[in-house]
Amino acid sequence: MSNKEVKAALKSAREAIKNKEFKEALKHCKTVLKIEKNNYNAWVFIGLSASELDQPDQSQAQLLAWQGLANLYDKTDQWDFKVELPNVYQKLVELYASSDKNKCYEVIDKLTEIYESDKEYLKLARVWLQLIQLKEEEPVDKKELVQLLQKMTQLLSDCLKEVEQDSETQQHLITAFEKALVLIDPVPGEDHKKVSADYVKCLSLLPQEEARMTAACQSMISLYPNQSYPLEVLCHHYLKTGNFNEEAVSSFSRLMDLVPDSGLGHLCLGTKALLEGRYKDAIDDLTQGLKKMSSTTGWYSLAEAQFKIYRYADSATSCSQGTFNCVHSRHHQYLIKKRIPEAEKDPVLLALKGRAYLNKGQTDQALKVSSELVASNPNLAQGLALKGLVHFAKGEKQLAEQSFLKAASQSPDCGEYFFLLGQLYWDMGEETRKDRSKAHTHLLKAAKLDPHLGCVFRYLGHYYRDIAKDYGRAQGCYKKAFQLDSEDVESGAASVDLSMGQGDMDTALAILQSVLEKATPGSAKWAWMRRGLYYLKVGENQQAIADLQAALRADPEDWVCWECLGEAYLNRRSFTAALKAFGKAHQLQPCSIYSVYQAAAIKQTLGKFKEAVAEYLLITAKQDYVPALKGLGECQLSLAKSLMQDCRDGGATDLIQQAIQNLFRAVQLRPDLSCLWKLLGDACTAVSTVSPNRATVIVPALLAGLDANTENQMLNQAQTLKVGERCYAHALKLMPEVASLWYDLGLNYYHQASLTQNDQNSPAMDIEKAQQCLKKAIMMDSSNHSYWNALGVVSMNKVLENILLFLFDSYISLQNVVAWTNLGSLYLKKENIELAHEAFKIAQSLEPLYVNCWIGQALIAERVGSYDTMDLFRHTTELSTHMEGVKGYAFWVCSTLLDKSNRDSELYRYNIVQMNAISAAQVALSKYTERIQSDPDAFIMLGYLNEHLQLKRQALQAYQRAVELLQSMSSSEELAFSLGSYGRALCTSGQWEEAVHVYNSTPLQELSDLVGLALAYCKAGLISESISAYERALAVASSEKEKAYVLTALALLQHQQGNLDSAKTLLFKCSMLKEPISESLVCLCALGLAHRDATLAAAALTELLKQGSASGSAIEQRCLLTCTLLAVQGNFSAVPREVSRAVHSNPGNASLWALLSRVVPQYYPRKANGGAVAGHVACLSSMTQGKRALLYSGVNQLASGRHSGEDSKKNALKTMQRAVLLCPDDPATWAGLMAACYTENTSCYLSGSAPRRQALQQTLMSVVSEKVRSVDEIERPLAQALEGWVLQQAVTGLMLEGQLEQAEVLCTQVLNVSPEHAAVMLSLRQVQCQRLLMTDGGTVLPEPVLEQLSSAVMMNPTNLGAWHWLAEVYRSQGLLVQAVMAYRQSLQLASQLGMHSCQVASLLRLALLALGPCMVGVPGNDWKDLVLEATTEVLKLDSSPVALLFQALLQFVTKMAARETRRLLERLVYIQDIPATVVQVASWYLLRHLHAKNDEELMKVLLQHAKMNRDERLLEFHSVLNSSS
Repeated sequence: MSNKEVKAALKSAREAIKNKEFKEALKHCKTVLKIEKNNYNAWVFIGLSASELDQPDQSQAQLLAWQGLANLYDKTDQWDFKVELPNVYQKLVELYASSDKNKCYEVIDKLTEIYESDKEYLKLARVWLQLIQLKEEEPVDKKELVQLLQKMTQLLSDCLKEVEQDSETQQHLITAFEKALVLIDPVPGEDHKKVSADYVKCLSLLPQEEARMTAACQSMISLYPNQSYPLEVLCHHYLKTGNFNEEAVSSFSRLMDLVPDSGLGHLCLGTKALLEGRYKDAIDDLTQGLKKMSSTTGWYSLAEAQFKIYRYADSATSCSQGTFNCVHSRHHQYLIKKRIPEAEKDPVLLALKGRAYLNKGQTDQALKVSSELVASNPNLAQGLALKGLVHFAKGEKQLAEQSFLKAASQSPDCGEYFFLLGQLYWDMGEETRKDRSKAHTHLLKAAKLDPHLGCVFRYLGHYYRDIAKDYGRAQGCYKKAFQLDSEDVESGAASVDLSMGQGDMDTALAILQSVLEKATPGSAKWAWMRRGLYYLKVGENQQAIADLQAALRADPEDWVCWECLGEAYLNRRSFTAALKAFGKAHQLQPCSIYSVYQAAAIKQTLGKFKEAVAEYLLITAKQDYVPALKGLGECQLSLAKSLMQDCRDGGATDLIQQAIQNLFRAVQLRPDLSCLWKLLGDACTAVSTVSPNRATVIVPALLAGLDANTENQMLNQAQTLKVGERCYAHALKLMPEVASLWYDLGLNYYHQASLTQNDQNSPAMDIEKAQQCLKKAIMMDSSNHSYWNALGVVSMNKVLENILLFLFDSYISLQNVVAWTNLGSLYLKKENIELAHEAFKIAQSLEPLYVNCWIGQALIAERVGSYDTMDLFRHTTELSTHMEGVKGYAFWVCSTLLDKSNRDSELYRYNIVQMNAISAAQVALSKYTERIQSDPDAFIMLGYLNEHLQLKRQALQAYQRAVELLQSMSSSEELAFSLGSYGRALCTSGQWEEAVHVYNSTPLQELSDLVGLALAYCKAGLISESISAYERALAVASSEKEKAYVLTALALLQHQQGNLDSAKTLLFKCSMLKEPISESLVCLCALGLAHRDATLAAAALTELLKQGSASGSAIEQRCLLTCTLLAVQGNFSAVPREVSRAVHSNPGNASLWALLSRVVPQYYPRKANGGAVAGHVACLSSMTQGKRALLYSGVNQLASGRHSGEDSKKNALKTMQRAVLLCPDDPATWAGLMAACYTENTSCYLSGSAPRRQALQQTLMSVVSEKVRSVDEIERPLAQALEGWVLQQAVTGLMLEGQLEQAEVLCTQVLNVSPEHAAVMLSLRQVQCQRLLMTDGGTVLPEPVLEQLSSAVMMNPTNLGAWHWLAEVYRSQGLLVQAVMAYRQSLQLASQLGMHSCQVASLLRLALLALGPCMVGVPGNDWKDLVLEATTEVLKLDSSPVALLFQALLQFVTKMAARETRRLLERLVYIQDIPATVVQVASWYLLRHLHAKNDEELMKVLLQHAKMNRDERLLEFHSVLNSSS
């Protein structure tokens, strides 16, 4: 028998044993033993089977069998074996106990592990007792027994944690502890102490062993008096059982002596204090104890103590914490589940439930509970009190009184019921409050019965404060109430308010401090707010802000607190924060005027006058609030002054008028306020600054000195100043000792004197009054330099006195810039330049931003002829708008511009160009003329500056005003100059007839006037009069250059009349002068180009280029002439190269970039992407050129086919939309937009998606037609041609969308208006042809139809697209010869017109037409020759990838396998800058070529190239070829 058979037999035996077939197992084991007599497993199986069969004769190896069985069960991971394993071990223990004790101990250890893991503590205890008995039978050491007993106690201690405890196991554990304690030596000792502690701990967990536990604790205490553990166990026991006898109290004291901070000790003492009624002591001890340890009993006791002294919130918190602890205890959960159902029957709890309903405002539910409670327990005091509270909540005070009286009679020792009665009497009205037998008596009785009820003392405080007026007692009661309940906000606030009211700030602050020290964030709002108000009152703003912020954390919706916080911020000068605080207050309480007023006042302080006015108006619209009216008037006056500084007199006058109206409203309400009269006087005096013709103010009739019933009066400047005088006088009556009022009145008199200079008496009187007022002000306040300075200005007619005044002013105030400036002005007036310069110099050092001293220095520089004059005047305009500085700067700017000899000087570039002088001077002078409207010189300069800025209408108005002013004066020379300028402005604005009239009103002695008149005649259509005027100008011209310009103008007029020879003669005559001008050569070149005289144009251009390098717009002009000449000569490819050369030479010239973008799509469309970039550069370089260049950039993108599907951001549609946005009046941009939409729709059709921009053709066409009507006359032919193109584009778009009927209707509508419109007739025929092809179901057109189509094309002989379309029609009909003739006709036409791109297009179409027959194998060489001829001509004109493709395809057709075929196709596939379509077609045929030659290597290269370029179609084609082969 082999080893495999032995294993099989053993396996069968094992299965038989598992199935309880022991006889069968014996057979298998005997079979194994026949082969292997000492087989261990076989003997094990035999022993097991024999024991089960009770065959002693077979169990001579029983021990060996149990060992084997134990090993089998231990090693086999089978649940039934694991269950039987402990029994096997137990059998082995019995067998080993008499034979081998060491092995017996080992088996016991294994049993211990099993029982411990299975938590079978009783079996574990029995095994260990058996072990200890075996050990005791042996002569072992006590220590070993003690160690065994300790280990046994450690193993059995876990059984105490089980809910269902076994008493036998517990007794075994106690026995083990007792034996260990007896055997341990020495006593006392560390081992004994440890075992004793464990023994005490074990007993403490066994409620039935209370006596043993107490005895063990006492024994341990006597042996180890310094150990706290037994005391803690005893105290915990007493606390748990509620036993607080003398022995328990002694244990508490001993524990506290040993461990002063013992949490258990504090809990015990606190519980004892609770039972004795010492609630505060109980709360203190319990709180301290619960900090150290968590105890459900402790939390309950704490909650009860807090409840007793009415700290309900704290009690609820303690209950919640205790409940939380209960949740984590199964025993407590059981108790809770048991007790909760019983609570429904507890009347006291039902009463509390009713009160809870009341607190939540659920009166009906509370009434229901109280009714049920009274019905079931009619004499229950809690029920009667609840019923009373319900009646009180419902306002039934008599019924509430009856219920409270019954409750008090049922429980006469309960202070709460007497308090409820006292509270009721207090709320019943004034009579019961004052009746001492009512509220006062019951409240006193409640206080005596329950001194812990804080609300009683609060109401007693109310009584003593409001009724008895005994503030001392009230303060004591409030303090008592607050001490009892720190959450009683009303008592605390009343106590603090009383202390502050009596001036006892220390007490108030002490109370607040005690509250705030304990306050958590977001609480104690009343305390924070009151302390914040205190700090605000004493000026400690920072501390006030902090406290008020803390109050707002508790209640962010308190608008009063926000206002207080805003006030604190305002006192700290934190205006922005204050503004936010007042804004929040207004948001919370929109009816509060104070917050709106303060916000407006802050904005006024910050200089935000417009916003402040809006805020003030919100107040004044609701009520007449004097501070708001005053602030409104001040803000409007400040705004008016700022507008006057900017010379915006109209707006300033309106604001002054509004300020007067509002201030007068305030004065009517409070006429006793001097400040209001002063402000009203300031408002009236402010009109002295504005222009007299704008200083008309509507004032109330009463203020104007009229009857109050009359309407408001419109006053002029002088009358308004008189009103201001009366206002100042009224203010002085109220406050005569205010020096500033006398100063203001003196200035008012001075302004009145300035307006009445024509009257000889009035100015002197006003001056005298002004002097008297200013002297009065100086007498009151002699240290104010402004008063001295004003007196000096008023006394300007007395020079010596004036000097002394200014010197004295300078002496008393060395830092006064105004005094030094006025002194310098006086010296300058007396021609003392040096002293004036020194005075102005000192003034500049004192205040560099004071504009008057700079004006003085500029005037000195002007007198001495300094180069810094203009720079100084410019600086004055930058500092502020001063009339003298503005006019001086404008004068110097205009003088510099008139001097054309200094254009290249460094001084001109800095003063004019770099400093943007023209714009700055124009803006400043506009302000000047707004203020001073009677200065013709200023208007002439303003017109001149407007002309330079291309402000045509403004220049015309300025010159017109200058002429009107000068016509009333006697200056004929200035009038003639202004008339000439006026005429020039009229010409610029296109008013030719008015210009003729104005020029004829001049003496016509100046060349500029004669030339202007001639130009006006010309533009007005009076050519002969224009020629006569130019001839007169030619006679007046003094220089050769002037004569050249006049001759050039005459030549242009001759050309306009058709006299070409005369024009040439005049232009040649110009070139023969000593000083030839470039303009004449430009005209001569343009004349040659217009008449296609290339020789003349080239000669003129050569002479023009000999004059040297050009600059500015002349560069673009010369480049354009050169390009046009190249196009006329047929050298089309040189056109973009010429522009590129000019761009490289002048990269900063935006016009050249725009020109490059313009010529690229026409002459080099392959580089359309570059043309788009050029247009983009022009847009970035110049906004003026960029508007047009944007259109060119869009055309380039159209030429390159860049649509949104290819690039969603940079495409033709986006560019054209921007162009339309920038140039909405340009019809070309709208036409470009139409083309872009057509491109997008075409792209959608090709990609298979639905077009998104349909039905736009007619709309855009109507827009273009509207814009064409408004273009200039000179551009009208091009615009009309554009309109025709747009019509064709609209028809094409409709045809693309399949709307043939609409296209036909559109053409018919146009033909009804213009029957002879050949282009529209052609479009109509194209539409009709398309409809025929779609409706007839075939492609054969009748001969008459073809003749009509041919006639329509012949009507448009210059329309290249029409010839191409006709050729396509012929091709579709199979008339290839006729198609070739049509293409040749278009080619001839393109050559005649010089249209390079159209030539290329015609040749390529012709080549494609001829390639068709070649591809299908038509015999003969005619079509092949035609392909070669057409493509060769294309390549002569330009490098064309499409032409190369056609040649490669022709080679493929004729010699498919030739090496030349592969070379031609590879050149198109692998070379860069080849269009993608061309590459794909070439790749297609190259793959066919390589596949036919079976060239795997080259095919692999081609396919790799296709993958890189994502050519999926080629890859699919390759797979098709492979599958077919």
